[in-house]
This record gives sequence, C-alpha cells and structure tokens, in this order.
Amino acid sequence: MNIELLLKEKIIKCLKEEGLEVEINDVIIENSKTPDHGDYATNAALKFASRLHLAPRLLADKIVSNIDKDGIEKIEIAGPGFINFFMKKDMMNSVIEKIIDEDNNYGRGENKNLKVNVEFVSANPTGDLHVGHARIAAVGDSICRLYDFAGYDVTREYYVNNAGNQIYTLGLSLDVRYRQLNGEKIELPDDSYHAHDIIDIATKFNNLYGTKYLEKTKENFDFLTKFGMEEELNKIWRDLDLFRVHFDIVSLETDIRKNNHVQEVLDTKFKDYSYVQDGATFLKTTAFLDDKDRCVVKKDGSYTYMMPDIAYHLNKLSRGYDLLIDVLGADHHGYINRMKSALMMQGYSKDTLEIELIQIVRLIKDGEEVKMSKRTGAGISLRELCEEVGVDAARYFFVSRAASAHLDFDLNLALEHNSSNPVYYAQYAHARLCKVLELANDIELNIKNPKLSNKYEIELLKCLGDFPKVVQNAAIKRAPHLMANYIQELASLIHSFYTECRLIDRENIEITSSRLALAKAAKIVMKNALNLIGVSAPKNM
Repeated sequence: MNIELLLKEKIIKCLKEEGLEVEINDVIIENSKTPDHGDYATNAALKFASRLHLAPRLLADKIVSNIDKDGIEKIEIAGPGFINFFMKKDMMNSVIEKIIDEDNNYGRGENKNLKVNVEFVSANPTGDLHVGHARIAAVGDSICRLYDFAGYDVTREYYVNNAGNQIYTLGLSLDVRYRQLNGEKIELPDDSYHAHDIIDIATKFNNLYGTKYLEKTKENFDFLTKFGMEEELNKIWRDLDLFRVHFDIVSLETDIRKNNHVQEVLDTKFKDYSYVQDGATFLKTTAFLDDKDRCVVKKDGSYTYMMPDIAYHLNKLSRGYDLLIDVLGADHHGYINRMKSALMMQGYSKDTLEIELIQIVRLIKDGEEVKMSKRTGAGISLRELCEEVGVDAARYFFVSRAASAHLDFDLNLALEHNSSNPVYYAQYAHARLCKVLELANDIELNIKNPKLSNKYEIELLKCLGDFPKVVQNAAIKRAPHLMANYIQELASLIHSFYTECRLIDRENIEITSSRLALAKAAKIVMKNALNLIGVSAPKNM
C-alpha cells in the first residue's frame, strides 16, 4: 500500500469538504525526520489556508478533526500548522506483502501512453569510446531504464554521423597507413587520426586484401573508408555491450541524406524561414529562441552540420514520438535553442525536444589526474576503464552525481572493498540479505501479517515504501543520481537493520519470520534500484 498516496487522498477529501479543490501532486507528504514527529508530515494547512481565508492552524484543526483515521494511530499539529501522522504498525508493515507479491515489478509505474525517444552516445565511428562517452552512455541508459520502469514507451537510438569531414579524415588516415604497410614513404598529416587502432584496422585490411585496393581511385578509397567505419562501429558495439548498453534503433546520416532528402526538407518545410545572405543560406532562428540566425548551407553549397540534424530530428518526430531527448556532451550548449527553434518552425512545442548536457569527467588516481593510457598513449577508453574498476563501479560512479556537475572519478575509491566505496556498500547490503535468507531458508516468512515496530524496522519500511515515488521523480527529472542517492540511503538502513536487529533467532520464530520477510522485501527493492542504473546485485561478496 502506498501510504503517502493514501494520506494525500484523505487530505484532499478534507479540503474538498471545506470547498477547495486541489490536485494530488499539490499535496506534499514527507517522511518525518524524527520518530517524535510521527511517521509522515504535511504542510497542507500552511499551503492552502490563504485560499480558504483561514489561519493555517485553524485549517489544520479542521483537517485533523474530519480526516478518515483508518490506518492512523495518532495525529498531532505542530508549530504554525504542520500536521504529523503516526501510522498504525500494521499499515506500515503492509508494504512488505506488496513488494514480495510484485517482486521485480515493484515500483513500476502505470502506462503513461507516451512515446519517448532517447538518443545518446552517438559517437563518430572514428575511434574508441572514451570516458566522456562512457558517462554519457551510463546516464543515457539509466534515463531510459527509469523512463521505462516509470511507465513510458522508450526507444533507445544511436545516430551514426557517417558522412562529412570526420569520415573523410578517417578514410585518409587509413589510406596513409595502408600505403605505409605496403612500403610507400608517406607521412600521416597532423590533422589525421593518429591512434593505434587506425594502424590495426589498416593491417587487418591489408591482410585481407593485400595490394588490391592500392590504386588511387574513388571506388577504392570509398571501399577502404567503409571498411574502417564498420570496424570502428563494431568496436563501439562491443564496448557498449560490455557496458550493458544496447540500442533499439541505429540511424545513419547517409540515410537521412539519401535522395536529396535534406535539401527537400529545407525547400519545402523551411522556405518561409530561410534566406540567402552573401551566398549562404540561413534559418531565422532568432524569430524563436536563438540569439542569432544560423547558417545551414555554406557558400560552397555544402551543408553545415545543423541542416542534416534538423532533417534527422523531424524524421524522429515523424515516427510518432511525443518527446525527443538528446543526451549530449556539455560542449553542445549552443545547440539547444537553435534546434528547438527549428522544430518550433514546424509547429512543435519547445518542450518537444529536451537536451541533457553531460559535464566532463576527470579520472583521479593517487590524488592526480590521469589523462593518458599507459598502454596506448591516448586517452583512457571505456573498455580500459571497465577493465580497471569493473562495469558496476564505472556505471555507479558516472551517475552518482548530477549530470550537470563535473565529475572527479576516483579510481582508487572505485577499487576499495569497504563501506567508503558507495557501489560496494550498496551491493554488500544486498549480499548480506541474500546470505541471511539462505541461512534461514527453512523458516517460513510472515508476509501477510508481519509484526515489526522498532525504529530500525520502521525506517527501513518507510524507505521501501518511498521507492515508487523515487522512480517517478528520477524519471521525470531525468536524474539518475536521485536513484543513486536513494540506493545509498537504502543501503545505510539495511546495514543498520542487519546490525541492530537479530534477524535469525530460532528462540523467537515469530519476530524472526517477520524480520526475514522485511529482509526479502529490502533485497527485492535494492535489486530493482540497482538495475535502474545498470548495476548488478550480487548474492555473494
């Protein structure tokens, strides 16, 4: 039973009797900070008194006098009009049966009938995924998991920029390495890709085809470029699979550009919002949210990156999504208003597209920043990070802070096997409960009518009851760090419950069966919460 929702409904009924209609989300119910102030508290009397032309304390009196007290042990008015609720213990205990009954689905929201497309990572297929991509992957995937669990229809999408200068540069870099392998005295230009993976791909190509594609023709160059791009993409898919990130749709820029589609979009959909100046074509984005009009076609007739991106976003919307979310690096800040403006030109709300900007990551080891891989001499890749600290620690640390905040990733801390490491602390809480339940597998759990009343049990019960609300809040705010915060709170309460309450007492089976039921409920919620940020819940540590 959702006690907060129940209390909200009771309060709304009282307010309606006083002639005031309010929405369910307008009523705030909070966990009381100390047992002396009850289990839950509300500021409803202070919030709504002025609308009824009453003093807050008087409205509080009316609510307390008229409220349905079923499930409530006692109600007190505090200060200028706060209302504290002391719930009956059987009401608090009832969450255990709900959790165990719903199991992996506990906390899942009702179907919202809203289609959400989340595009994230979308790294150019020109090299390894680095730690910046890793944070975007962890945050983006966790947003998808939260949206899905909260009741939204979610599509994960990866957009491959397989056209333009970066792909041409990839081809040039591979061509030079390919020729070097065949004895040509040729230097790699400074503005090419110098990473060792380019040599690896060129070597693989050379082993497969020998000198067959050395003749300088456009067809040979395009074949080598395509080969290199596919190799880079396959590496990206392998690394993302390791990182527990998968996509429903992969879209290619070349598909967006097919059949002159980008020009058709510009000519037909933006003819009233475009103009030519000094030989270049601009969109009137200042008519909406932008600080200056944006060039979409250069003087030489080539597109800026913005025009294919506009066509791509319109393509996504044509597939019936209610909301588009782009998860991008912090350097895309200027991108937000120009893209929103372009979509508004087509009659979409500015809120149809939301862009989450992910701030940079610094890797810290032994108190110093680590920028380069000792193995490759390049930046630290996603795969190397996972090999160093493990997927669980990497994913947890990346979402442990708000995406809008810079993150210092402490490699030493991620390797600690003690309570100072937050992911170890959370996983150990789950493993502890698994061990207890295994040791007591012969004792029947009291799921229907548990008898729990001490403060460690009640605080844990309240936290478990909060889980559905935390899911909805973290999803709506696209804030996986809120789930990480919840996980730490839950872990702390589990450890306190484990330490302060004797979970297995064969001399007192009645309390043991109730505590074991609570242990099973807490285990389920911890596993569900960890899964929402892509972290495993091990049974043994």
